[in-house]
Amino acid sequence: MTDRLTLTRPDDWHLHLRDGDMLKAVAPESARDFGRAIIMPNLVPPVVTAAQAAAYRSRIMAALPAQSDFQPLMTLYLTEETDPEDLAAAHASGLVTAAKLYPAGATTNSASGVTDFDKLQPVLEKMAEMGMPMCVHGEVTDADIDIFDREAVFIDRVLDPLRRRVAGLKVVMEHITTAEGADYAKSDPGQLAATITTHHLIINRNHILAGGIKPHYYCLPVAKRETHRLALL
Repeated sequence: MTDRLTLTRPDDWHLHLRDGDMLKAVAPESARDFGRAIIMPNLVPPVVTAAQAAAYRSRIMAALPAQSDFQPLMTLYLTEETDPEDLAAAHASGLVTAAKLYPAGATTNSASGVTDFDKLQPVLEKMAEMGMPMCVHGEVTDADIDIFDREAVFIDRVLDPLRRRVAGLKVVMEHITTAEGADYAKSDPGQLAATITTHHLIINRNHILAGGIKPHYYCLPVAKRETHRLALL
C-alpha cells in the first residue's frame, strides 16, 4: 500500500468564460482547477469564424495568470451560413476542437442559431469526414412543446434523423437532463457522448416549483422529474 493519493487534474467539457470583465473574472478561477476546457462560443456576437475564434482565444490567454498552463479548447458557433472550408481549416490547424449547434432561441445567446437543420448538411458532412465533434444544446423550441419534453422531442425529431443523414458524425449531447438523453447517449459508443452538469444530478423540478418558485434553481435546460435525475445518476 502507499500513503500517497494522486488526484488527476480535471477538464471542463462545457465552460462559459463570456468576455470582457466577466472573462477576466472567470478565466483565472477556471484555470486554477482545470487543465483544459471546451469553450462555449455563444458570445454577443457569437464566435462563428476561425478569425473570431483566434481573437477570442487571444483574449482568454491574456486574462490568465502568468505561467498558467490552462488550455482553452475553442469551438465555433454553427449557423446556416457557416463556411465548411473555414471550419475545416480551423480544425485542421488545431485552433478549433469542435463546433456547437444551438437551435435558434433554445438558450442564452442562441438567436443566431439554426432554424433549418437541413442547411447544415454540407458543414456536418465535412465535420464527419474530419472527425470533428459536434456539441449540441439538444432542445426543440416549438411553442407547443412543453418545456419538460423538449429534450426528448429534439432527439426524436432532429438529432436522430440528422445522424442518420450524416454517417460518422461524432456528437456530444451537452448537459443532458432526461432518461431519454442518457439512453440515447449510450446507444452508439464511439459516435455519441454526453455531458451532465452537477446540478442536474442534485435537483429535480420540485426544487424549482414546490413551496413557491425558486428562481436560482432555474437554468436551461430546466431540471426534470426525479425519475430523470435518477437516470442521470
